[in-house]
Amino acid sequence: MLSQADNDLLTQTGSATAMGQYFRRFWQPVALSRELPAPDGPPIKVTVMGEELVAFRNTNGQVGLVDAYCPHRAAHLYFGRNEECGLRCVYHGWKFDIDGNVVEMPNVPADARMRDQVRIKAYPTREFGEIVWAYLGPADQPIPEVPQLEFGLVPASNRYVSKRRNVCNWAQTMEGGLDTSHFSFLHMPAPSVPSNENPDAPADARRLRWIRNDPMPQFSLLEHEVGFVVGGARDADGDGTYWRITQYFVPSHGTGPSTLPGETYFGYTLVPIDDTSHWMYTYGWNPERELTREERAKLDKGHGIVAEVDEHFEGIRNSDNDYLIDRHAQATESYTGVRGLAEQDAMIQESQGPIADRTRENLSPTDAAVVRFRRTVLSGARQVAAGDEVAAPHHHDLFHARPGSWMTGDGVPFEDVMRERFGHPLGRMSNRSE
Repeated sequence: MLSQADNDLLTQTGSATAMGQYFRRFWQPVALSRELPAPDGPPIKVTVMGEELVAFRNTNGQVGLVDAYCPHRAAHLYFGRNEECGLRCVYHGWKFDIDGNVVEMPNVPADARMRDQVRIKAYPTREFGEIVWAYLGPADQPIPEVPQLEFGLVPASNRYVSKRRNVCNWAQTMEGGLDTSHFSFLHMPAPSVPSNENPDAPADARRLRWIRNDPMPQFSLLEHEVGFVVGGARDADGDGTYWRITQYFVPSHGTGPSTLPGETYFGYTLVPIDDTSHWMYTYGWNPERELTREERAKLDKGHGIVAEVDEHFEGIRNSDNDYLIDRHAQATESYTGVRGLAEQDAMIQESQGPIADRTRENLSPTDAAVVRFRRTVLSGARQVAAGDEVAAPHHHDLFHARPGSWMTGDGVPFEDVMRERFGHPLGRMSNRSE
């Protein structure tokens, strides 16, 4: 459990908080590139860690991210005209470029001093992996590079990117992603549905059985400069051990643990909207081949960590409709009666309340990764609060590391498992598709 003070430190991300300042040292996703499809197209509203902003793609195709409110009379710039390399407020015609400069003031005399004094808040942006990223950190500090997560390094034909709004604090979803022990329950068939006991069954069936039969995986963790990698070891057939390996990258990136060589990898990045909601950006990628039309169609309907969403990226199955839970299916088909792994996760994470009360919990040995996550981000927040800068954002190349699953014999050390699976004890790859 955490103290109330530590729970507040973990969950509060406004600009005046330690965790909020820690987050702002890292690039944050603020939109999918396809939300701004064309130069001079409609702007969109963006809220990041409590800051109300507007994003727009200018005439040259560059993305601007600026304060939502005009510095003249505080009109909302979402209603502005995106034209000729700037966003123009429709109230009195003031126009702003992507750097926050006021380039036109039609109702201000040409020789007025305020023309050189007024600016609007603007943040640097980059597009990487079909996502618009923004840096909200201190302007007087060196700006790091965007983290080189592998999904953004493969060709666009090899990846799928989406997002979903989750109605709870960001840390609840992060902890859920790092907790592999819940797979033995939450994502399983109903208890009455027998497992496939055939040792020659397809890989998915065998993996399902191993996870189902061993609800107490043994955890090993290896720390690195930008987070840690965690392996959960379960008993498999005979003297075998089934490993599910997850990468965690600070402050809020995670990966799916089940990918075998040749299969598609999955990951996610969490971005607080405010303290009681966040965006979960999800991505699948295959470093070896293009994703097929059938695979993309499956992801559009929700698959794995990718949720089925509407045109506003709201979950089709959500708390307002009780995630469309089917009690008959719960009794006869699935453990939850809720369709979709992502939706099952969201149901649990959002059911903990807008901000989970961690002073009431009782942790078990299978919560090792959750404990390590909290220790890692709380340490980073305290470091920033003490006036020290953190090194992790500047190790952008170290974010290129893989998760996945693997089979070994009993008793193989985790570092050796990592070398067998990835050729590197931390799962690192060079910054190119391999």
